[in-house]
Amino acid sequence: MRILATAAIGLVISASYATAAQDEAPSELLAMVGRADFVEHCAPCHGLAGKGNGPVASSLDKPPADLTGIAERRGGTFPAGDIGAFIDGRTEVPAHGTREMPVWGRKFAARMGTDPIGDELVRGRLLILVEYIRTIQR
Repeated sequence: MRILATAAIGLVISASYATAAQDEAPSELLAMVGRADFVEHCAPCHGLAGKGNGPVASSLDKPPADLTGIAERRGGTFPAGDIGAFIDGRTEVPAHGTREMPVWGRKFAARMGTDPIGDELVRGRLLILVEYIRTIQR
């Protein structure tokens, strides 16, 4: 049920978010909802604070990224679209070698179906997760 509620919130705001500037202030509501998905799906590798020091990080071939420095590494701009594409699997980073990080777009879609509404719910859920990651930038 929480998955559906999370996705529904993302669906409602996804149209307005798509036209927003990538470096604008994060939405507190979206970030609050996105934190739950982050804790469940990302924190085991990236850590609760997003610094790449989660409990399973040491068992991975490549250390997880410190997600708190994304904007800093990009000259102060948070690249929401790029981050979403990496999370959902549209973008792979060849320099990283084999992709250990799960492709969350596919995993979320498996639970919500692949019809047009399921696709929108998955996009909304990913937007919410990206919005949370925006809030943890240093």
